Amino acid sequence: MNNIWTYAPDLEPQGTPLTGFDVETATGTIGQVERQMDQPGLQHLIVDTGVWVFGKSVLIPAGIVTGIDRAAKVVTVARTKEEIKAAPRFTVDSETADLGYLAEVGSYYGRLPAPARV
Repeated sequence: MNNIWTYAPDLEPQGTPLTGFDVETATGTIGQVERQMDQPGLQHLIVDTGVWVFGKSVLIPAGIVTGIDRAAKVVTVARTKEEIKAAPRFTVDSETADLGYLAEVGSYYGRLPAPARV
């Protein structure tokens, strides 16, 4: 992953709002996109996990997105449910502007082994 905070060129949302899209991993659905940040270099999704992580939201960097199916309204990510659950906890919206928190998230995903390509 070259830049955890940037979509791969072929996956750029290009103005398509992803709010409401389901988010799927190789190990199952983790929730729905609640909000998205499209600021260059800080692109990410806030995903409402419902009851899966006790009603919490998680921050998903754009660099782990591997697919966007606009017709099916599904975003696919290259991490498992357990890896996402173990990521630094997202608690409040102000963290999306907290460079320390974002560095912690980027470091976490950056040190995970490269996902297998299918």
